Order: sequence, then C-alpha cells, then structure tokens
Amino acid sequence: MGPRHLDRVLDAVGVVQIDSVNVLVRSHYLPVFSRLGPYRRELLDRAAHRAPRRLVEYWAHQASYTTPATHALLGFRMVRAHAETWSGLRQAAAEHPHLLDDVRAVIAAQGPLTSAEIEQQLGRRAPADRGNWGWNWSHAKMAIEYLFHAGDLASAGRTTRFERRYDLPERVLGAHLALAAPPEEAEACRELVAIAARAHGIGTEACLRDYFRLSAGQSRKAVAELVEDGRLVEVQVAGWRRPAYLDPAARIPARLGGSALLSPFDSLVWFRPRTEALFGFHYRIGIYTPAAQRTHGYYVLPYLLGDRLVARVDVAANRAAGVLSVPGAWLEEPPARGRIGAGDVARALAADLRAMAQWLGLDDVVVGERGDLTAALRALGRW
Repeated sequence: MGPRHLDRVLDAVGVVQIDSVNVLVRSHYLPVFSRLGPYRRELLDRAAHRAPRRLVEYWAHQASYTTPATHALLGFRMVRAHAETWSGLRQAAAEHPHLLDDVRAVIAAQGPLTSAEIEQQLGRRAPADRGNWGWNWSHAKMAIEYLFHAGDLASAGRTTRFERRYDLPERVLGAHLALAAPPEEAEACRELVAIAARAHGIGTEACLRDYFRLSAGQSRKAVAELVEDGRLVEVQVAGWRRPAYLDPAARIPARLGGSALLSPFDSLVWFRPRTEALFGFHYRIGIYTPAAQRTHGYYVLPYLLGDRLVARVDVAANRAAGVLSVPGAWLEEPPARGRIGAGDVARALAADLRAMAQWLGLDDVVVGERGDLTAALRALGRW
C-alpha cells in the first residue's frame, strides 16, 4: 500500500482533521486506516512533513490537513485574519506589532521552528496573559498564531510531541504557490462547497457549509451558483425537512460491504446533525465530558458495518502493556439491532480490533465488561 492509495483517500475526503489526543493514536491517522486498513503511517507523515508536500495544515475544518490546492482556496480566510480570527490573536497583533516583525525575522533566518524554539531565539519569553485567554499563551505565541492564521507563516509539519513547526510559506509550499494571488472569495467558496459535495455524495446546505466552516452567506450563495451551473442537483430525501444537494458524479454502489472503526473526528461523523439524520446515531465525544457524566467512555469510536453505525467502542492503546484495551462496547438500538445480531457485530468488530492492534504494533486485545457487546466479544475467545 503506497502513496497512490493515500492520495485516493485524500481526494475522496478532501480534508482530514487534526487533534492532539493520543490515547489511541493521533486522530489524523485514523481516517486513512478506516478506509484502507493497516497502512504505514509514515506515508501520511511524509506527505505533510517533506517537500514537495501533498498535505498542508491550516484552519480548514478546525486544524486540518488539506492538499496545497485546497489550501490556496482558503486564502480569503487568511486575508481576513486581521478582522475575523480569534480576538485574543488580533489584540496581541495590534498591541505588539514589533513581535510580528521579530517572529518573521527569526523564522526567515532559522526556520522551521516550534513556538518554543522561536521564543528561545527571541531571547525572552514574553509574559503570558493570565486573564481570559484559555491557554495562557504568551504574547509571542499569540503573535506566531496570528501570523499562521494570516498565512504569513505555514506549518512545516508537527514534532513527535505534536508541536507545530513554523516556516515561511514559500519554503513550505514553494514560491509558485505561496506567492500566487488567492482565488476570488466567491470562486473559492464554490470550489470548497464542491469538494464537500464530492465527499458527502449528498448533503444539506448545512452539511456542505460545515465541511470547511463557511459562513451561511458564503455557503448559500455557493450552493445556489453550483446548482445553476449543474454542478449540484437539488433533491429531496425521505424524512429530511430541508432540501439536499447531490454531487452529479456520485454513484450508488450495488451493495455496501466492509466495516470500519471511525475516529471521533472522521468527516463521516463530525457534523453531528447529519450523523443523527443518516444513521439515527446520537454521538458526543467523551473526552470533553467529566468522567462521572460520561455515558460510554473516554475515547469512543463509532463502528460502521455495511451502511449502518451498529456499535460504539471505547478503546485505548496501552503501550506499556502492549495491548489494545477495550473497556466497553455497546450495540446500537433499532434499527441496527433489528437487522444485525450481536454475534454478527462481535465477529466483525473482533477482526477490526485485531487489525487495529496489529497496525499499532500491539500484541493483544483486552476486552472489559462495560456494555452489552463485550460478552459476545469475550465469548469469541482469543482472536
């Protein structure tokens, strides 16, 4: 399995969200595993960390990897950073303009560097804001992030500790891309919505809008223009109150086989209203919920079998013990339970858990006792 397989996944999804939680594996590795099975994570690292880059990080759908071509479509967001990025960053840039120049100079001379390395090169750590800024970032860190939002710095990849490494855009993207004028905003929004439509196959305007976190005005205008141009087709979906839009190139397969454990940040499930409308699957991420209030667990993955989300599985990589820990697993209520029995789900899930463990270099899978699916999993014995 090589770069061409990875490129096919990236072309299909358009954007891969990044997240720092590492209780299982960094989230951006999981969508590729869900679609390809075991692959070498170095392929993704190489695509994002080495020139010529096939992936670039920016605020697409939260912090995300996109292709360089899609990164260029987000140029209007960079241009508007002075007015629309986080207020703390704008304030820091306005109050400490010398820091912007100092950071650029350090990066130009010595990049790529992490924010900590940049501050070290500046020879001081500017005081942190202890007020309402949630991360207590220093002024220098906020200046760095402002420059990243504005497109004056780019990400050259992440360290093993998940620290972003900053460099000049022309050294990350190449001068021909970094110095090119960004597409006009309306054109860029049309192309971003078209990418979202290809990834969805079918979706409401709200679904397509959320994919790249466009505004309602941007999205509605783009959808209307794409419909007029024949690049989207308006359709009705039974049970949906709002019209949906179909990518004309979408094809309905003769059958939907396969199975996949999905990252909480997978594009298939990240827009929760769509997940509930399509699958009847109410989903929230336990990592943001106090332990006593969690319904299922800390890092719970939806489990796709055929065309249904049939279960949810609490998983963690216990690297010290060399095992994939499954504290709990729950079978979904009807309609999934009415169509697929616990034994069928358990057998498919066991195979996917074993494949995940091997992919992560773990020796075994240990199943706990929480949830109505764990007994069926343990009854299968050693897998």
